[in-house]
Amino acid sequence: MKQPNLLAFLCALTWPLWLPSAQGDAVIEGTVTLPARKTDAPANPRYQVKNPAAVLAPDPSAAVVYLEGQFPAAARTNAPTQQLKQKGYQFAPGLLPVQKGTTVEFPNLDDEYHSVFSYSKPKRFDLGRYRKDEKPATQTFDQPGVVKLYCEIHEHMRGLILVLDTPHFVKTDPAGKYRLEKLPAGQYRLKAWIDEKTVWEKPVELKDGDTLRVDFAGK
Repeated sequence: MKQPNLLAFLCALTWPLWLPSAQGDAVIEGTVTLPARKTDAPANPRYQVKNPAAVLAPDPSAAVVYLEGQFPAAARTNAPTQQLKQKGYQFAPGLLPVQKGTTVEFPNLDDEYHSVFSYSKPKRFDLGRYRKDEKPATQTFDQPGVVKLYCEIHEHMRGLILVLDTPHFVKTDPAGKYRLEKLPAGQYRLKAWIDEKTVWEKPVELKDGDTLRVDFAGK
């Protein structure tokens, strides 16, 4: 009479081990060729630009490639805190992709005050003024979308935070290359975010162990 109970107990212990892993081993890699971009100087700046080259081109031209779709259920974990620095009178990096729910810290590494703010719909905030020897302000980004960053003191400063509702994303390197790893099997949409008005998309089907090459190119 006790054997069925013992068998049920052993099954309960081992049952989670039989479930498929929410983290797969598929890979997508490729290159994103960006369209030509124009970089305009800020109109009627009130403050001197101390490093024009860095301010007007704070980051190498980059895209954000991400996977979108219905992913297998996974244990919820808090996304690690990210940093977006104020350094050399620019935002570094100039484009920061984060997963929805991520907290971002804004350290000031310059010798002057900075005052970061945004009027963007996904996250409206004003961090106020603080120096580099003061504790950095933080914000948690809990809505997907594009958050435009400005500095109330140095109006030439511009930055972007791209908040994504997916754990699978990466920013391209200066050569336009990207690699997404540990992807689960399934049918998804692979997207390349170029700017607010330009997002390229391709359907992909992944199987465990696959390595797909997917390139994006624009005119």
